[in-house]
Amino acid sequence: MRFPKAPWFPALHLPRCTHGVRSLRAQLTLANVALLALGIVAATAVSVMGMRYYLLDQIDAGLVKTRNSLSSSQLTLRQIDSLSVLGFLHDRVAPGTAAEDPKPDSIFAAVDSRGEPVGILGFKPTDAQRALAAAVDDPRALTEDTEPHDLTVHGAAYRATATRLADGTYIVLASSADALHQGVGKAVKLDLTIGTLLLALLACLTMFSVRRRMRPLEDMVETSSAIAEGDLTRRVPSSREATLEVEQLRLALNSMLHQVESAHRTREHSAAQLRRFVADASHELRTPLSAIRGYLQLYDKGMLNDPADRKRAWERVLAEADRMGRLVDELLTLARLDQQPELRFRNVDVSRLVREAAEDFRVQQPERPVTVGAEGTLLVRADESGLRQVLGNLLGNVRTHTPADVPVRLAVERADGAVRLCVSDEGPGLCPEDSARVFDRFFRAGGGAGSGLGLAIVQGVVQAHGGEVAVRTAPGEGLAVTVTLPAGATPP
Repeated sequence: MRFPKAPWFPALHLPRCTHGVRSLRAQLTLANVALLALGIVAATAVSVMGMRYYLLDQIDAGLVKTRNSLSSSQLTLRQIDSLSVLGFLHDRVAPGTAAEDPKPDSIFAAVDSRGEPVGILGFKPTDAQRALAAAVDDPRALTEDTEPHDLTVHGAAYRATATRLADGTYIVLASSADALHQGVGKAVKLDLTIGTLLLALLACLTMFSVRRRMRPLEDMVETSSAIAEGDLTRRVPSSREATLEVEQLRLALNSMLHQVESAHRTREHSAAQLRRFVADASHELRTPLSAIRGYLQLYDKGMLNDPADRKRAWERVLAEADRMGRLVDELLTLARLDQQPELRFRNVDVSRLVREAAEDFRVQQPERPVTVGAEGTLLVRADESGLRQVLGNLLGNVRTHTPADVPVRLAVERADGAVRLCVSDEGPGLCPEDSARVFDRFFRAGGGAGSGLGLAIVQGVVQAHGGEVAVRTAPGEGLAVTVTLPAGATPP
């Protein structure tokens, strides 16, 4: 016999949810913080470079404008002195220049061809002017270059350019870039401070959001752990904040858990059914074996001296052996049905089978009233030997469990694209508890005669044809078994 198998699930010890560095929550938080940090660094770098370029462009524009004015004037240093234009140059080129300030915002210095500073209006060069002249290696290169250069004067950053006067003197102009660098440094510190605050805020928001979004997954882990510990009824609860993917995973997991629970219950039911089947089969086979063994022991001990006693014992041994043989044949039939045998389907006239079965039944019990409702020809695609066995078992069930004078009716009809075969009697009937188990193997209502396998074989043959079998009964109202077969029956 073959019973449905279910997988065996060993107890598993699943790890609980952890919140370490390797958890998904921490990985998502670190990834978001790292991406924002890269964005802040890139934005800060671009903004600082743009600001520095803009401020340097303003400084260079002032220097170039002044240099072009001096270059286009075609003045000499002596003419500058004689025309007393120093005040003009002082205001336009080097406002706020003082001898005592080593790091003025602007420096105006006259340099000869050798690079030595030259006094103006009889004043000696200041320290700032000397330092500017010393920082300029080649004033001619500054003159030829259209863009100002970076210089360091007394440790301070300057942007410098130069122009050549008509007498060969070089005028070097320099503007301080310290304010620019200080401003850029403050901007970088401000950006980094704000970026750090943003990173901390993002980390907190990400941790909170991920924790809320990860709650359904933690519920799944808790449910799986509970199921691994033996609670197969647990399911993953729904969450109002679950995403579409998490909700789909929850539904799939609950469906899988339902299948696991069903498989476990099927396994327990199959195990119980197998134990009951083995016990029933052992009991049914033990009875004829005990009878045969008893008669053989009587014969072996010489207690059957009378020829009539030996004949009766021999007949009983043959009867019990025959009974045991029929039981084994029925068990073999059920085993083959469980293995889904290949039936020989062809067009079979069910009406003819019903009429022939009724004639055989009348020969076996001439005194029983038999009514047949199977006129004409009614074809169905089926296995003829299987249908004969169905009819034989149904009539054998009537013959065994009802008195010999109880009427029996056999009918067959076609309705709704199916063929219905009904065998009914007017016997004592069955109670609801017995009718619910009428197709169980080795079940016999009230412990009556028979092997208890007849209707189980009927159900197996009908299901092998893709049909259904139903029972209608009540105490005192007889028993009616209806077999429904599709007109074009094929194996399920």
